[in-house]
Amino acid sequence: MLKYIIKRLISLIPVIVLVTILLFALLKFMPGDPVRMMLGPGLKAEQYKAAEAVMRVKLGLDKSYPEQYFRWIGNTLSGELGWSSLSNRPVKDAISEPMRNTVILNIFVIILELAITLPVGIMCAVKRGSRFDNFWQVFSLVTYSMPSFFVALTLIYVVAINLQLLPPGGMPLTAYGKNFAYYVSWLRYMALPVITLTIISLAGTIRYVRNAMIDALSQDYIRTARSKGLAEKVVIYSHAFRNALIPISTIIIFSVFSLFSGSAITETVFAWNGIGQVLVKALLNRDFMLVSAMNLFFASLSITANFVADITYGLVDPRIKLE
Repeated sequence: MLKYIIKRLISLIPVIVLVTILLFALLKFMPGDPVRMMLGPGLKAEQYKAAEAVMRVKLGLDKSYPEQYFRWIGNTLSGELGWSSLSNRPVKDAISEPMRNTVILNIFVIILELAITLPVGIMCAVKRGSRFDNFWQVFSLVTYSMPSFFVALTLIYVVAINLQLLPPGGMPLTAYGKNFAYYVSWLRYMALPVITLTIISLAGTIRYVRNAMIDALSQDYIRTARSKGLAEKVVIYSHAFRNALIPISTIIIFSVFSLFSGSAITETVFAWNGIGQVLVKALLNRDFMLVSAMNLFFASLSITANFVADITYGLVDPRIKLE
């Protein structure tokens, strides 16, 4: 296992280098000028030209592309992500609070998703062809075909506007202090975004769990276990589900890593101050430093998730020979 981990880490080095080069190249091909975005209007011609020259030297844009690339990588590794022209402060400060809000939101989404999809997917496989299975298959097809903004707007119209049970969006106010009522209000403001993201994520995950369990239940060792007289619950959960965990673990791992990725459309519709909404605003306002930092972060998350999934396969099923 240790030898395999070392090999996988070494193989990730060229992948990371290639990703950073592509991100840097895309950043340079993007229309607009980060210096002009930071300086803004209001300066006279001579003042603007002098300020522009100073800013280009400060950002290292006066150097060649290879020098800019290595400077960008060095600054990123040291934790210096650059300056956000949108919020006029360091990028790491601009994304710290939205990152926290996104993680809090998605923790509830993942808990609900796993609490629903695992038992429902297993039951659909066990009762294949029943009314229960048919209902969830139709539900999965319908919700899978609906965009997230449609689900979000429907919930806002029905729950927030017509029934007036929950706020239509926004964030809890801190003007009156962070007392018990403030923390309770988090649940009210998070309810609709959490329900939206959970509904969208249920469709694919339920079908994934169902298909994995159907494949596991059709294996010879299941027939052998039943022929030995083992209880059906033991056959399903101790034998079939353990082997179905191999593909299911991929979904779980990527769900955990999605804690940091955010959901741009849903957060924008509900005006939730998360990392997805911040990224949309940064793209619309040509905030080059913030966009490049977030894209590199998302790429690193994807690479890390794949690496963890590979390692998990060996832990879930010892029969897999990682060597």
